[in-house]
Amino acid sequence: MPGFHALQTPTAPFGEGEAPTTVRDIGTLTVTSGFVTACDPFAALGEGDRFAVPIGQHPVRVTIADVSDEKDGSHLREAYLSLILSEAEIVRVEPAVPDGVEDTSGENLYCVGVDAGTVAFVDSEAATTAVDSDTDWQEVFEEGDDAWFDLMDSPDHYFEGVANIALPTANNGENVTLAHSGWGDGLFPVIASFAENGTLTGLHIDLEVLGEYSEDDDNDEDDEDEADAEAGRSDVA
Repeated sequence: MPGFHALQTPTAPFGEGEAPTTVRDIGTLTVTSGFVTACDPFAALGEGDRFAVPIGQHPVRVTIADVSDEKDGSHLREAYLSLILSEAEIVRVEPAVPDGVEDTSGENLYCVGVDAGTVAFVDSEAATTAVDSDTDWQEVFEEGDDAWFDLMDSPDHYFEGVANIALPTANNGENVTLAHSGWGDGLFPVIASFAENGTLTGLHIDLEVLGEYSEDDDNDEDDEDEADAEAGRSDVA
């Protein structure tokens, strides 16, 4: 498994060097069922693997890497979306194992499939209820003051490239926390982190920006423009 760099500051490995990194909060995720799904909310809300977590409200944080040549904040990318379940020190990480899967190897990677340049955590049952409703999702995504696309592009809603939004069918505060997916579409592994006593401290979607993944980026201007079109640029203060 490639190196784990979620929540790491002030720098993390990037290519042959390092990139400045910051960690930003995007509020909390309300979990009422005891399970969360990691998914692409615009292409497959609530679909995919689900993971057991404690019921409650859990902080969500985004690790952001400055991948500009000048390290001046001119090119920022979301590197991890993290659901924080404990503030205890992380001493061990391994691939997260979905509910119902018997996997004791610690080697298999369970990934989020992304087709719309976005990843999210959402309560599994709340997402299923929302998808099974008569909701007009095109309208939810594109229209009104709370349109999901607009909120993700707004510097006043947390910051550009992320969002924390109540589900349209929420009865108990259920919501979805979203972030652009690094360079764009693909398959992104879900990593579990643990404290010294074995407590699960978080789930982290690795967006393949930091560490050995960064070798895929040659910093060519044309490639950068293409990635911006796919994932959306995050000019975070």
